Amino acid sequence: MYWYKLPEIQLPENNIAVVDLSNKKICVTKYQDNWFAFAYLCPHASGLLANGYVDITGNVVCPVHRYKFNIRNGRSTTGEGYYLKTYPIEARTDGMYVGFEKGLFDIF
Repeated sequence: MYWYKLPEIQLPENNIAVVDLSNKKICVTKYQDNWFAFAYLCPHASGLLANGYVDITGNVVCPVHRYKFNIRNGRSTTGEGYYLKTYPIEARTDGMYVGFEKGLFDIF
């Protein structure tokens, strides 16, 4: 697993921010005082997930067709069968880090 340090992020709860890591974009959000990272684009129609939101139950809601994905595991909660790629986040003494599987950083 490769770990990349996230820039300092000031983000209201349930909002979504875009982070650019070596010209690769991912989304991050804070939900119930925990940080989560996931794909930049919706796996269904490539909607920009930063234009969506996190609902009260912890689902990322795509702005295009309102498909919902569980923030913790990426599973579709609206039954379409799509899966949102999620990434682990770790708090360390010097900041927040997001983890990527070896080789994955080049293709997300």
